[in-house]
Amino acid sequence: MKFSLFVHMERLDASQSHKSLYEEFVALCEIADKGGMHAIWTGEHHGMDFTIAPNPFVTIADLARRTSRARLGTGTVIAPFWHPIKLAGEAAMTDIICDGRLDIGIARGAYSFEYERLLPGLDAWGAGQRMRELIPAVKGIWKGDYAHDGEFFKFPTTTSAPKPLQQPNPPIWVAARDPNSHEFAVANGCNVQVTPLWQGDDEVQSLMDRFNDACAKNPDVERPKIMLLRHTYVGSSEEDVAQAAHELSVYYNYFFAWFKNEKPIRQGLIERIPDEQIHANAMLSDEVMRTNNVVGNVQTVIDRLKAYEALGYDEYSFWIDTGMSFERKKASLERFIAEVMPAFQE
Repeated sequence: MKFSLFVHMERLDASQSHKSLYEEFVALCEIADKGGMHAIWTGEHHGMDFTIAPNPFVTIADLARRTSRARLGTGTVIAPFWHPIKLAGEAAMTDIICDGRLDIGIARGAYSFEYERLLPGLDAWGAGQRMRELIPAVKGIWKGDYAHDGEFFKFPTTTSAPKPLQQPNPPIWVAARDPNSHEFAVANGCNVQVTPLWQGDDEVQSLMDRFNDACAKNPDVERPKIMLLRHTYVGSSEEDVAQAAHELSVYYNYFFAWFKNEKPIRQGLIERIPDEQIHANAMLSDEVMRTNNVVGNVQTVIDRLKAYEALGYDEYSFWIDTGMSFERKKASLERFIAEVMPAFQE
């Protein structure tokens, strides 16, 4: 099982500048690259200081000059916000800039906040349908002399300019949850990204079951890869681990506040959630966060990841977005690289 870093800029208030947030983001990516992690993933979001990532291709182009070994992936671009010709060209240019290290993760998107602003009236079903039309079209444009007459896109014969360095194209990953998304990804020769979010290891097993079922339904397609994305923290002491569990509880309370799209938002920042409300949310309690996410000392983390490897996951992505300080993120990531990853070396 390979290991990667999943990372964005993030803040809950305006106490830190975007410039310093980006410098910290780059520092974490450099640690991952120098530490031998297989890949670095960063995504796309709009108008949300909770997850600051307006264009992953711009970021990856910068990381291409600051890293030398890790693959650089979009985790993920939001399909309904892209025209196939634009996505094909920007991705291909980025693949050239990063010397063929690009992976492209694609999702339908999750936040109605973003749908309302970029494509009013769009819902999750419509976003999924756009993704299913987008991916084959992008592949066709990369191949060249491709025309499209679909439900959402119509254009005459077009060839990507430029074409990607990797041939026939960079690996494509689909963020999948429901069985239909797994089946679409496998049938179209795409790898799969999954995350149980705040849920426990029963969901990790279920996501693998859905992937295996999709592979069984497409026996003529070469089995793609599957990546598991989980919030991870490697602690130095019991107190350190307990603090991380609480920070994750706070993070997920804000995640759901954004997801529900009900609280006031000013200057890209959502209204603060009172501490008593966070403590009262049993579904996202400190204990649940510690039990469900990969949070613990070195041996605890190794044992959890060994179980995921045994299930058949090809890649485990260390989701470092947690609302905690840069210093705490850095220390956890360095412990992961120095003390957890060696347990998986062949």
